[in-house]
Amino acid sequence: MEILPVGTLNVTFPKYGDYYVWNKVTTCIHNILSGRRWIEHYGEITIRNTKSSVCICKLTFVKVNYWNSNVNEVQGVVMDQEGKVVHRLFGKWHEGLYCGIAPSAKCIWRPGSMPTNYERYYGFTRFAIELNELDPVLKDILPTTDARFRPDQRLLEEGNVEAASAEKQRIEELQRSRRRYMEENNIEYTPKFFKKVIDANQRESWVSNDTYWELRKDPGFSKVEAPILW
Repeated sequence: MEILPVGTLNVTFPKYGDYYVWNKVTTCIHNILSGRRWIEHYGEITIRNTKSSVCICKLTFVKVNYWNSNVNEVQGVVMDQEGKVVHRLFGKWHEGLYCGIAPSAKCIWRPGSMPTNYERYYGFTRFAIELNELDPVLKDILPTTDARFRPDQRLLEEGNVEAASAEKQRIEELQRSRRRYMEENNIEYTPKFFKKVIDANQRESWVSNDTYWELRKDPGFSKVEAPILW
């Protein structure tokens, strides 16, 4: 099964005035129905700093084939404004990325260490596990639509699989009912915190409409009308 991401990822470094944008590669899950399942990423990523044209980075996630059996291989270059290669990159996306020419290349990135017993928790990284953490301080100021309030997700994390399955079915039925109501009444859903824009390359992307933090501060999400999701 192939997963083809759309849109771009964006990271801003206000301290330096940099704004980086890049695309995602294709993800393929092999042997879904039988055999040993494994994941492969392939395609090309282009990383640009929209605030500067000093350099550009291109990374190629190499696809495994009959002639190339090296899995998870990544190759790339950093080029200057004239297209001249100033750095060469290589490595494996699950082990590390190196800059230079082997054997004197310098390691510039390694994945973080995995949590204890990660095999029992779907192979989640520490970052993925912490995404569902609900800080008591934040609990009273988050919108009710925040996914950390989703009960089936919380029950599954706590190991209550049977209750999580029942809650999942209930929530999905709510979703179907809400969709039917909107279709029957010709209601088009409008995102509350994001808007769709067209960039200079005529590509669609979703950006913040700058209302989230203002609403959180005044009047607070407890006083903002929101659909009942769960």
